[in-house]
Amino acid sequence: MVRSDESNPLDLSADKKRALELTPVSNDVAALLDRLVELFMQRQQKINLVARSTTPELWSRHVADSLQLIALAPSARLWIDLGSGGGFPGLVIACALAGQAGVRVHLVESTKKKATFLEETTRALGLPAIVHAVRIEEFAATFDERPDIVTARAVAPLDKLLELAAPLLKSGAKGLFLKGQGVEAELTHAAKCWTINSTLVPSKTNPQARVVVIHSAARRDK
Repeated sequence: MVRSDESNPLDLSADKKRALELTPVSNDVAALLDRLVELFMQRQQKINLVARSTTPELWSRHVADSLQLIALAPSARLWIDLGSGGGFPGLVIACALAGQAGVRVHLVESTKKKATFLEETTRALGLPAIVHAVRIEEFAATFDERPDIVTARAVAPLDKLLELAAPLLKSGAKGLFLKGQGVEAELTHAAKCWTINSTLVPSKTNPQARVVVIHSAARRDK
């Protein structure tokens, strides 16, 4: 049981069960995720890391939504999560891959309070993550490694997201972008400015949502 406040305990056990049926993990990873959720809920009382209306379904709407990305890139070791916010999907991915050789998850978040939460949680859980408290544009312009995967969730419309991520994708990284029911319209709009090689993967947590897998993207000549 996790407390939403001191007088009103919030029982997330049923939602956790649903989430881990959708995206099973090992006992060790589940234990890390339990600690992550506990730390998250403590901080959520002070600042809005996610919409408060979604906290009763934190496991299914946020944790499982993040975990589903692992199966789409099982051999990836260097991950970049843009606009990490409350840690979805970046912190969850770091929990899922903790202990695996060579894994690093870069969390990019410019909002100071959220970046502080990410840093404190990474330290407390001993996660293979590095927090960058800078704007995405600044990070993308200066990052000099070759990532395997670039992720983003609720950061920007797809055309803007591609612009932000382009410097990181050009070395061959794959983009995994979690999108809602308007994804087809976003793709159509983005295609006016970008030549996109992508795949839409149905979400495991929301029948109306999709994971946009970006294999390559190049800006069209004006």
